[in-house]
Order: sequence, then C-alpha cells, then structure tokens
Amino acid sequence: MGLRLGLPKGSLQQRTFDLLARAGYQCSVGSRSYYPTMDDAEIEPVLMRAQEIPRYVAAGALDAGLSGLDWIIETEADVVQVCDLVYSKSSRRPARWVVAVAQDSPIKSAQDLQGKRIATEVVTVTRKYLAEREVEAEVEFSWGATEVKVPEMVDAIVELTETGSSLAANNLRILDTVLETNTKLIASRESWADSWKREKIETLAMLLQGALVAAEKVGLKMNVSRANLDKIIALIPALRQPTVSALTNDDWVAVETVLDEREARDLIPELRKAGAEGIVEYPLNKVIP
Repeated sequence: MGLRLGLPKGSLQQRTFDLLARAGYQCSVGSRSYYPTMDDAEIEPVLMRAQEIPRYVAAGALDAGLSGLDWIIETEADVVQVCDLVYSKSSRRPARWVVAVAQDSPIKSAQDLQGKRIATEVVTVTRKYLAEREVEAEVEFSWGATEVKVPEMVDAIVELTETGSSLAANNLRILDTVLETNTKLIASRESWADSWKREKIETLAMLLQGALVAAEKVGLKMNVSRANLDKIIALIPALRQPTVSALTNDDWVAVETVLDEREARDLIPELRKAGAEGIVEYPLNKVIP
C-alpha cells in the first residue's frame, strides 16, 4: 500500500521540494520525468500542473496533493482540505487574484465592469466574484500572457500576483482583490476515510507545517550567570518558557529559546549587555507546537 501524492510542477516545484526537504522528505526528479523519487517508500509522488491536482484528488486517482485554494474553487473539486501551507514561488505570503485594468481606464470599481469583457485563467472564480456583486460581464479563458490583452482586446483581466510589480510594469492598475489564495494539502474523501492513509497524510501535514513555522524562526542558546538569569529571562521571548540547564559550574546556567528570526538581530546585543556569554544563533528545520 502506498500514498499517491500529487506535487505541483512548474513555478512552485522547487519551493515545494525545498519545503519537503526541511520536513524530512528528500525528493528529486530528472528534467524530463514526472515521477520523482522520495526517500519514503510509502509515498508515490507524481508531478503535474497544480491546476489539475484537485480534480485528480477528487476523482481518487491521487490520494492527496498540494495545490492552491484557487484551483480547488476553480475546478469545484470535492476534496478534504487538510491544512494550509502558506508559501509561494517567491515569498512566504499568500498570493492574490486581482482585477486589473489599464492605468487610464475609466473603470473605477467592480460595478463598472458591467457589460465589459474580462480575460483570466480562473473563469469560475471570476464569475463567482461578479455574481456576488450582481455584475454581468463576459468572462473568457486566457491561455497566458494575459497582461498584454488590456485594453485593446479586453477591458480588464483577473490575474495572479504576489507583489503587483508585473502588473505595474505593464501599465496596469489593480482594481480589487478577487481571491486570496495559498497552497493547501488536500486529500480524497476515500483516502481520508482509510485509517492508514489518513494517518500518513496527517503526519505529512504536521511535518510540512512544522517546516514552514521553522522557516521564520531561529534557536538561541547562551551561557548566563545565575546572578543575571532573571534579567535575561525577562528579555527573551519563547514558545512557552526558555530552557534553563545547569552547567558544571554551579554559578552558571545554559539558556536556550526559540524566537522569530527578525527579533534575533535586535535581541542579541541586549542579551550581551545583560550578561549573556557564548551566544549561538542556529537555524531550525521544524517546529512542532
């Protein structure tokens, strides 16, 4: 028995492989192959477009997969959404599908899209957005290079963006956010009902989430005299409480904690001033609450 797992091919592929590696799963694939090798013999990974993964998971051809909320909604796939995994091709933030128009377009709001033509890869998502606002517009599927279609071919587009820089470079203005999306681990309902597969999927979810949490955190350890211990503990944040361990010298202890990476730069000088010595900062692979 194996778990057939769909992994996104394309822009998310390397970030997904990196995340799997931090979670403890070494995964590699040849340049022309769609079947990666993984160092867990119970998982059978398959590479395919993220847009298709929800459909094949829903049909039971895949037991589980990594795909975006956008494609779950777009394909109207009936799947179990196991957990959120907020990462994208270039950042750790959710991506957005946005309505964009030409900089000089007279369109100022969603209501101004009434009777207009819109191009997008997410036709179903866009139609739902318009229906919620009681706007009727023509929505056509775009095969790509969507930005170039405004304004000569269409009045507006719905396009995926992380920073908005590509839209701005093409002289486009964001009108509204249609959908905020992030990667999700999904499972077929049949596989979720199978006790072995469900446990395997839940373990994968726990380790992937732990790897994402750890990506933004570091560990700190230091030696502290007992006379300065209270001052040090008052300075440092921790998931619960810092770990304090005895040293061979009874007058000193070792203190260890986990904190957000962005806090370490400012905290380390303060710890040094308060009497900490031998301060070591180290990266983390996984943080499991």
